This record gives sequence, C-alpha cells and structure tokens, in this order.
Amino acid sequence: MRITAKHILGQLLIILCISVLCACRIRKEEGPVLPPVTSPLSRNYIGFGVITESFTHITADPAEGSPSIGYLRRGSLVKIVRRQTIKNNSGFVSWVLIDDSHPGWLKEEVMDIYDMESQARTASEAMLK
Repeated sequence: MRITAKHILGQLLIILCISVLCACRIRKEEGPVLPPVTSPLSRNYIGFGVITESFTHITADPAEGSPSIGYLRRGSLVKIVRRQTIKNNSGFVSWVLIDDSHPGWLKEEVMDIYDMESQARTASEAMLK
C-alpha cells in the first residue's frame, strides 16, 4: 500500500476535526467561587504574631513618635488585624494593627507571623521555655 500526501492530509484533517469537537463540548455551569473557611478572607484577622523581642511598646498610631499605650514581652501571642507600610526617612517600615487586650500598632520586625493560631501558640510556648 502506497501512502500519498492526500492520504496523510486526510488523516490530519480528521484528527483536527475530532480535536475541535472535543474542545467545544458544552460544559455545565459552575456555581460561585467561595473561599474556604480557613481563608484569610473569611475572618476578621490576617494572622497571628509572636513577639520575638524581649520587650516592645504598643503605639497608638503606626509612626515612630507615636505615644506608647502598652507593652508586650517575648513570647506574647497577638492577633493581627491589619498590615500597613509607612514611609520614613530611611525607607519603608511595616506596621501591624493588633487585636489584643491593648489594641494598637507594633512594628512587624518585632514579631514572627503565622497563618494558624496553633502554629503561633507552639512558637510562643517554645519561646517561653
């Protein structure tokens, strides 16, 4: 049997038609996308922080000269509500708003941040030993 260019072209055309038909099949309509329960979008906080410095001040505003409204010690666990980056003379500084018994602002550099409370609690307990 002799294979000709017409024969090869015919087979390629058949394969192309089958591919197009498979790609164009009708799909059923999908429902709306909902974030999972553990998503940061589904809660009032964005994570948990564990203080790594021996002592740090909680400030009223995210600024260097802001008055102190409280303090936290190494190993303290806090809920983080919001993160904000502020420009200062030497560059940018990241601050976090905490939801604690003393809500206020902390520099992000004084803590380790975790997604899950269980992870933060484990880190906090390890620091306090």
